[in-house]
Amino acid sequence: MKYKVLIIDDEPPARAIVASCLSGFPEFEICGECGDGFSGLKAIQELHPNLAFLDVQMPKLTGFEMLDLVENPPVIIFCTAFDQYAIKAFEMNAVDYLLKPFSAERFNQAVEKALKALQNPGENKVPGVLKTAEDNPEAIQRIAIRIRHKVVVIPVSDIHFLEADGDYVSIHTKEGKYLKEKTMKFFELHLDPKMFIRIHRSYIVNLTFLDRMEYYDKESYAVLMKNGERLKASTSGYRLLKDALNL
Repeated sequence: MKYKVLIIDDEPPARAIVASCLSGFPEFEICGECGDGFSGLKAIQELHPNLAFLDVQMPKLTGFEMLDLVENPPVIIFCTAFDQYAIKAFEMNAVDYLLKPFSAERFNQAVEKALKALQNPGENKVPGVLKTAEDNPEAIQRIAIRIRHKVVVIPVSDIHFLEADGDYVSIHTKEGKYLKEKTMKFFELHLDPKMFIRIHRSYIVNLTFLDRMEYYDKESYAVLMKNGERLKASTSGYRLLKDALNL
């Protein structure tokens, strides 16, 4: 049996290096190459590769944003020229994390790990990689959401507020409401705390779109947004708002 490999990197020379290094492994065959996260997501859905070499920083969608949208991810080896992604943590959770430029010996080690993971399906560490990314409090600048057969990328500056919605979070913007399968805690941790304040267990608001605050009833307040939405704020959320606004 040969395992199918997909190479996703926005730089053609980088894809060529991976393809060349992989030629020494008869267990693998390259089923496709992609130059951005959108085409990579589509290729994974259509080609069902067993292994993907994935760059992190790419146009349109980053490697992490793309991977977050994949329902049944293949085994992943990250390949990136950037070292600011908590490499040690990813090496503990991912199949492997190659920092460009990598040696042939280092590449071979990564492929051997991938082969072992493929032969032992329980070894796929993609969920661990995503969990590590979620636990890293680095601020996000945009949110990628899959809607049927298309992907919408929302700059966080366009978000009016976020609302807990069962197992999802509703992201409210001028264009409408979008559902993302994340937790409110995730967004509380990853959105800029100078801009986004959690006013209630069910709401996180963007201060840019805040109109005013009003007393609601015993130990609760109402937050009025510029778009007319009226949201409930807890006492602690109200205090956080006051502190953020220097009131």
